[in-house]
Amino acid sequence: MSYLAGSSGVRLNIKTMTTTSDISKPKLIDGMGRTIVNLRISVTDRCNFRCTYCMPADNVEFMDRSNLLSFEEIERVAQIVSKMGINRLRLTGGEPLMRKNLPVLIKMLSEVNGIDDIAMTTNAYFLKDQAQGLKDAGLKRLNVSLDALDPEKFRDVNRRDCLQSVLDGLDTARKIGFQSIKINAVAVRNFSETEIMSLIDMGRSDGFEIRFIEFMPLDSDKVWERDKVLFGHEIIDMIKENYELIPIDNSLEIGPASEYNFADGKGKIGIITAVSNPFCDHCNRIRMTADGKLRTCLFSTNETNLKELIRSGATDETIIKTIKQAVLVKEPGHKINLDDFERPTRAMHAIGG
Repeated sequence: MSYLAGSSGVRLNIKTMTTTSDISKPKLIDGMGRTIVNLRISVTDRCNFRCTYCMPADNVEFMDRSNLLSFEEIERVAQIVSKMGINRLRLTGGEPLMRKNLPVLIKMLSEVNGIDDIAMTTNAYFLKDQAQGLKDAGLKRLNVSLDALDPEKFRDVNRRDCLQSVLDGLDTARKIGFQSIKINAVAVRNFSETEIMSLIDMGRSDGFEIRFIEFMPLDSDKVWERDKVLFGHEIIDMIKENYELIPIDNSLEIGPASEYNFADGKGKIGIITAVSNPFCDHCNRIRMTADGKLRTCLFSTNETNLKELIRSGATDETIIKTIKQAVLVKEPGHKINLDDFERPTRAMHAIGG
């Protein structure tokens, strides 16, 4: 036990102060005893790509812009949840950079008391021009969706021919110096096998953590089948043919990925086994769609309409009570591997990645 003398000469018990502070911090705990600290906020359902695992190729019906939460409404939600124990925000879409003036929102959120971290998931197409403004506004971390480095395969999965624009955006972000940049690659059988080592080598050379995510049943075209999933253990086996990996203890208690360091010290990877070995027991997140619907799981079949509460003049106390009630019955886990699994009615772009 250590002590320091304060400006008044009073000896302060640091251990006691820390313990008291920790006890007094609000916590948002669900019915399974999981502490929720992360809110994912979709700012738009629009996207300039048409990724096969997310959106249909044509005739996409987007939300009317009047249904989107305004920046002020999003800020209010952030202020409310920060008082409940959430301290990490992630902006998603669609493609979040299709929302005009996004740095303005990031600046607003960065000034919310209690919010310690703001991250964003993006396809990087617009990053070359916007990365500096995003960082200056307070964005700390980036996750970039990039499934293939082969131009033809990139075009096949994204239905767009713009790989170089994505790579230019990544390079700009790297030079600007975000706290971290991770690459998210969806792992699809008979597609991803030839891309894994190329992505790994890029990550090791450029300082990006590569994360492979098992293909999930969230595609608009509803072509998902379990046989189309390239499983995490198979990816690890492929990488181990080239590099020695060292598992990072307890990584699932922090986020959704099982993480590994390269034994030679050159970076790390993450594997998100959402299908074969879900991380639901450690889930610490909830999410809000661009039209203000709270979802307690990516695969939720129920939503809580926060926008309706906000626009009808509900008090903060009423909204807090509503969020607590929704979180209390947060799903124990998704049911992808069970016979009674139901796909969400929304596709990934409309939920928020």
